[in-house]
Amino acid sequence: MPDAQLMYEDFAPGAIFESDERTVTADEIIEFASEFDPQPMHLDEAAGKASILGGLSASGWHICSLSMSLFFDSILSRAAGEGSPGIDIVEWRRPLLAGDTIRLTTEIKSTRELKSRPGIGMLGIEQKITNDRNQTVMRLECSLMVRMRNGGLPQ
Repeated sequence: MPDAQLMYEDFAPGAIFESDERTVTADEIIEFASEFDPQPMHLDEAAGKASILGGLSASGWHICSLSMSLFFDSILSRAAGEGSPGIDIVEWRRPLLAGDTIRLTTEIKSTRELKSRPGIGMLGIEQKITNDRNQTVMRLECSLMVRMRNGGLPQ
């Protein structure tokens, strides 16, 4: 990634990154659900209203996909990322309803250099997707590996 602007050293605990907003449509909820999670509350407004979700709602896996897209646009597209070893926590706290406008907030919770992979650092990350009513829709904790400047060697 020769064009990467953000390296491991550019991330510090407490740093917060905000994504742009995105409005989620009924059509995209139904399209995603039709292929990946065809439960009635994700496919039909009436079924959604009859459920505890209160309306046509995005699948939790759709919310995760939206989170990844917003994360890429706000940070990863500019970072020397090397992937993630996994997600520790995913919590779906509120339904994401058709017409909701969402935003992703990413907070760097921790940083550490990897002894097993010189030149790579690990970021501990907490992400929250909030809706236009300032309610947390999803909370996620994960780790991200990011390259260090000069391979981690002193300059």
